[in-house]
Amino acid sequence: MRDVLSAEDVKPPYEVSIMLTNQERIRALNQQYRNIDAPTDVIAFYTEDPSLQGQRFVLPGDGVRHLGDVVVSLPQAIEQAQEQGHSASKELTLLVIHGVLHLLGYDHEISEDAAQMRQRETTILKELEGRHYN
Repeated sequence: MRDVLSAEDVKPPYEVSIMLTNQERIRALNQQYRNIDAPTDVIAFYTEDPSLQGQRFVLPGDGVRHLGDVVVSLPQAIEQAQEQGHSASKELTLLVIHGVLHLLGYDHEISEDAAQMRQRETTILKELEGRHYN
């Protein structure tokens, strides 16, 4: 996570919560917050919401940039790793990169944004190769 934030030139102090969960919990979160009744691999909940147009969530005045939460389905990560023929560690790394990029405002709802986000994921993953996963 620190490597992703560093690659995006985010300076400490910052805070990000990473939660590993199961299929049932991530499906419930996906239903509750995205109105999609299906499991997913990763969901990001950011506190710096650009749609708030300058308004911010009330956060502690501790000088720490509270970026948000990344929730990853561990069973889904393992399944996707097997499908892709790489380690679960690599898949978890990719999903955390994806989630943290969402916290920083990256999106993939339209094709141009998706291409930019995928390029950043690929670049950061290559930078991390050999350091964090096998």
